[in-house]
Amino acid sequence: MSLPAAESTSGVPVQRLRRVLTPWDLIFYGIVAVTPSAPATVYGLAEQKSGGYVVVTILAAMVAMVLTAISYGRMAALYPSAGSAYAYVSRGIHPYLGFVAGWAMLLDYILNPLFCVLYGTLSLQRALPILPFPIGALLFAGGITLLNLRGIRSTARANQALLVFMGIVLFSFIVLAIRYIAARHGVLGLFSTQPFYRPGTFHVRAIASATSFAALTYLGFDAVTTMAEDVKNPRRNVMLAAVVVCLFTGLFGGLLVYLGHLAWPDYHTFSNVDTAFIDVTGRVGGRLLLDATAILLVVANIGAGLTTQVGAARLLYGMGKENVIPAYPFSRLHPTRNTPHFNIILLGVLAFIGAQLISYELAAELLNFGAFLGFMGVNLAVIWDFWIRRTGERKRNFIFDVILPFFGFLFCSVIWIGLGTPAKIAGSLWLFIGFFVLARQTAWFRRPVVMSDPSTYE
Repeated sequence: MSLPAAESTSGVPVQRLRRVLTPWDLIFYGIVAVTPSAPATVYGLAEQKSGGYVVVTILAAMVAMVLTAISYGRMAALYPSAGSAYAYVSRGIHPYLGFVAGWAMLLDYILNPLFCVLYGTLSLQRALPILPFPIGALLFAGGITLLNLRGIRSTARANQALLVFMGIVLFSFIVLAIRYIAARHGVLGLFSTQPFYRPGTFHVRAIASATSFAALTYLGFDAVTTMAEDVKNPRRNVMLAAVVVCLFTGLFGGLLVYLGHLAWPDYHTFSNVDTAFIDVTGRVGGRLLLDATAILLVVANIGAGLTTQVGAARLLYGMGKENVIPAYPFSRLHPTRNTPHFNIILLGVLAFIGAQLISYELAAELLNFGAFLGFMGVNLAVIWDFWIRRTGERKRNFIFDVILPFFGFLFCSVIWIGLGTPAKIAGSLWLFIGFFVLARQTAWFRRPVVMSDPSTYE
């Protein structure tokens, strides 16, 4: 990205980003951030928790995400230099509430490397069944930590190669699943209402609870808003890209799990519910597709683990510099590699230990706990900024300013409320700690709040 010089009013050259990204660039970036393989990580548990309606949970979560994507896009248009729930809630409603959103995001940043280690190790065990889980987790957490300590990060080219490999494996699954289902049930067997409704088995409460878990599929869609300063016509294209990414994720993911259910309708017989999608690929494509899917999920979690660990480490570094947390040792940098090495090591240790203590389901729901608090805040910020405070020179629009963000807030609230009790307890404890951090930083709410925007440390 080039940084052309421009002259300020004082005659001093300043650096500005050039808006060069097209909507398709932004959409591709968002799809890479979410990853088309995301439904595989939630398939088994969502299928069991919903009573065999995983496709309904994916599509239900899509509705909440599309409405929230519209809210993100509108806030990005209003504040094109911002890029996160923290920034939007701080500017749109109040800095204290923005701190809550930022603190919830911090939980996501810390837990993301842990989740990658946890699910990556589970996938690795499917390719190497003799590998003990603690050894696999040590290799996973230690590997990404060592790579980040050396300053190695995944490049755009590596992400593109991964996306191509992912596309080959997933499209192979689609073709083979269609062949498998048609061979056993005929062509008409491909068109079934069974994944959507079966009398006597459709329980709204169970599906709502499963949707709270399956919503993990969409985490990362908001990454497109961090590119608001780089995209052409951000007032239009940021919202367009965010909505398209959510729609693609929901529809493509819905197709994957729809075929998965038809190929393996008896969801009670999964040999390993956490990695059930790998079992389904093995049923329709044999050992080769099973191993390819396992390798795909391992590599995807390595890439995600590298990115999320360094992002969390840099966020802790920024918070240390601002004395939100102790400056020593969190704001220390390695003298030669210029990396926050203490934070990277700490996150690696936490990821390894947490993978031994926290279940895959709890880790996923804790991620959603923080993320959906932020989503709820962004939807409320739209109502406050566009309808109540009426920021900017524009006429009010009741549908876009109130109705859409209200339903976005409502659906996100239902998903958040549907999270499991352990996740709510752990998440509430995290917010309780955040309250005292905020009180300390603001001298018991007598000073303005200062907190790093997580999006600036990606």
